[in-house]
Amino acid sequence: MKSCLPPDPHPVRPVQRLPAGACDAHCHVFGPADVFPYAPDRSYTPPDAPFERLVALHDHLGASRGVIVQASCHGTDNTAMLDAIARGNGRYRGVAIVDGDVTDEQLEDLDARGVRGVRFNFVAHLGGAPDLDVFDRVLERIERLGWHVVLHLDAQDILQYAGRIARIKVPFVIDHMGRVRAEAGVEQQPFRQLLELMRNPLAWVKVCGAERVSAGRRPFDDAIPFARALIEAAPDRVLWGTDWPHPNISKDMPNDGELVDLLFRFCPDAALREQLLVTNPARLYGF
Repeated sequence: MKSCLPPDPHPVRPVQRLPAGACDAHCHVFGPADVFPYAPDRSYTPPDAPFERLVALHDHLGASRGVIVQASCHGTDNTAMLDAIARGNGRYRGVAIVDGDVTDEQLEDLDARGVRGVRFNFVAHLGGAPDLDVFDRVLERIERLGWHVVLHLDAQDILQYAGRIARIKVPFVIDHMGRVRAEAGVEQQPFRQLLELMRNPLAWVKVCGAERVSAGRRPFDDAIPFARALIEAAPDRVLWGTDWPHPNISKDMPNDGELVDLLFRFCPDAALREQLLVTNPARLYGF
């Protein structure tokens, strides 16, 4: 089983200040394993990244709010995420991972505790596509709660599952700019398909994961054209996040302060940044 590198322990202070109410719409808490054990069938083992360290990072970066996304290493045990949301006293919302056996009562309990969506992994190194019958069944169940679904896809999956994505009836959020490869350019077919997908009023996208898109090393500026194109395509349905603590990074571990600086290069316009960081996540997550 693969072990993950720890995040950069020394985030720089961002050059510019984030606006009041800014939201890191994609971050994680992992463990601590002696309190919140990792799933036995996980594909990777992260270093512990507990709630206290997440809060310290957000305070350092100037992020007022955050969305804690359940990751596959904890499986369907959402306890660590729920604990963090509760301890955040309204600062955090969550995205859960559930299975096909989840009951309406369990979903309502998650909703009451600050969860606003579910996540499905399609990424090959995390086990590939989910059971699509379970996928359809869960999406039917969350519709009445007003939740959304987060789709963690590889670039080619955007093409493979385009028909199924088009049939989704709840808002859906594409993680990490669809994990397109920067070296293939903005004209690559998966990215053109992603831009086309953003014409769907239910489609949202996160302009995060630049280190996963980039072909190079920090500061990952080759991701800028992709982020700018997505912001231009749907400025009212774009989110940003750090992806702290950056699980499964095998290239150059990002510095979270530098990622804030990169965001300002993604989106030089202050009004658009306000939308991206404050207005959009407040609308989707009910802050």
